[in-house]
Amino acid sequence: MTLPFSVSCLRPFLVAKFFEPQRMLSWSLTHPGARVAQCVAWIEVCNTDLPQDTDAASYISRRMAEANLSDAVTLVTSRDIRRHHVSQSIIEDDTATCLTTAGLSNGERVGRRISTPVPLAGTINTLLHVSRPLPEGAFLETMSVVTQARTTAILEADVQRDGVTLTGTGTDCIVVAAPINGTVAQFAGLHTALGEAVGAAVYQATRDGVETWQRDRETSFAHRTARA
Repeated sequence: MTLPFSVSCLRPFLVAKFFEPQRMLSWSLTHPGARVAQCVAWIEVCNTDLPQDTDAASYISRRMAEANLSDAVTLVTSRDIRRHHVSQSIIEDDTATCLTTAGLSNGERVGRRISTPVPLAGTINTLLHVSRPLPEGAFLETMSVVTQARTTAILEADVQRDGVTLTGTGTDCIVVAAPINGTVAQFAGLHTALGEAVGAAVYQATRDGVETWQRDRETSFAHRTARA
């Protein structure tokens, strides 16, 4: 697998650095919306890092600046960042590459907020890169396919909280990245080779991430039970 970015993982940071600047679209806490960037970085936090009255955006911005990652599109998670997953799909002339971390401890069902307090924030943070430039409409279309693929993987895992099957978490984030130069992909829907590649890469990485999270949760529960 030839990746379009390098990956470094040194807790609390997981960093995907592209070999040249990319156009990106996300709802990142620190750099939301459309921007040009060369780096996407995860920061792993715990509950004690972000007590209730903390300005999360300011705290995260300061931590990223201290790590010389101020320009990175930032993703925040409580998931062990060493549990990241990469998947790549090549369909015809299009390549899609996905890097994700997955946790569902604060999972939600779309259209219905769960009232039970969350002991630890989860999050599914997804970086999806495509091999061709995208105009604005295709960026949005790609974001839609990423969301469909991620949600399908979650639904198939049948993870429940309070008896409700989860579709995601309240803090999920997606970053779509594409090169600046090259042959533009005008469309990225499910009928296209690009859309197929995007869906396959995101689905596989998310499925792997959720399955790993489920195994880790079961192992943790078994250890707590054994000590009790």
